[in-house]
Amino acid sequence: MAITQAVANSFKKELIEGEHNFKSSGGDVFKLALCVSSATLNSATTAYTATGEVSNSGQYTAGGGALVNVGTSVASGVAITDFNDLSFTGVTLTARGALIYNTSATVANAAVAVLDFGSDKTATSGTFTIQFPAYTTSAAILRIGNA
Repeated sequence: MAITQAVANSFKKELIEGEHNFKSSGGDVFKLALCVSSATLNSATTAYTATGEVSNSGQYTAGGGALVNVGTSVASGVAITDFNDLSFTGVTLTARGALIYNTSATVANAAVAVLDFGSDKTATSGTFTIQFPAYTTSAAILRIGNA
């Protein structure tokens, strides 16, 4: 069992089929669920499941938290989208990674991307924050460009 950072293969196909809408206003609802080190998440992950998710604590509940999309952009042949940072307060938890998923897609809770934190990250009676990278063509969490 392992968590391997990746964009879900099923998401790539669904994106071409028009299943995901990243508009910041009127787009789909995306969520992020935190996962423990024993979870199995990788490019083959197709949908959110509570298996391997951290336990409820403080503001964190099963299914995770809603993400706020900052919109879409394209520059220098690279299309991007990103999310605002997400914090869970009053939590005591340990997470090794996370799953970004779409609650609005035709496929129920369709996987978008797996985040691997590189090691266990903890919060004890505190705040656990997912800090997303800069909204640029070289750093945004989701980028589509020339190979």
